[in-house]
Amino acid sequence: MNNSVSNAGRLVWAALRMLLVMTVVTGVIYPLAITGVAQGLFNDKANGSLVKAEGKEVGSELIGQSWNLPKKNPDDENEVAQPDPKWFQPRPSNSGYDPLATGSSQLGAGDPTLVKMVKDAKKQVAAFNGVPESEVPKDAVTGSASAIDPHISPEYAQIQVKRVAKANNLTEQQVEKLVKHYTEGRTAGFLGEPHINVLKLNLALRDLTKR
Repeated sequence: MNNSVSNAGRLVWAALRMLLVMTVVTGVIYPLAITGVAQGLFNDKANGSLVKAEGKEVGSELIGQSWNLPKKNPDDENEVAQPDPKWFQPRPSNSGYDPLATGSSQLGAGDPTLVKMVKDAKKQVAAFNGVPESEVPKDAVTGSASAIDPHISPEYAQIQVKRVAKANNLTEQQVEKLVKHYTEGRTAGFLGEPHINVLKLNLALRDLTKR
């Protein structure tokens, strides 16, 4: 009986020691080491790829945001925000670009609700940018899987050039030059599609209007 209790005691004590050691290693030492490496070698990415302008944080390269006109009645929750014609607009977001509420609408491609939403959005985008509906690309009327995609296609940026140039008293050539400059190719040369970070593009546009 005493031997059984003694053996059980040793096993429990060994298990507790192992638990303590693994807690320190995996819960303290490892996270600190990884954090140190990340901060030392990839400081920008480790801190969320934040974008600064004039010394202030204005967003993240990884999270899209809305570029709307100020609401006429800020306290009115039912007022629909209107896109600001001065800025390049992002793709639609099911969550309003809330990083705490990511996710798509989960509607299937043939769902009548989604089909109607896409058709309505295509009309609005075409009218807003003064182009035929046939020129409106898919990403202009459909959200991403995460709902916070910060990028748009070069095609979507291109149909916005005329409207952005007019609203900012710039030439279309000036704006097209910005679009070309901020167009990024496929990752590693073959992954994904060419894309443009809307935040970076709009910040460059803002700088251009100040010259």
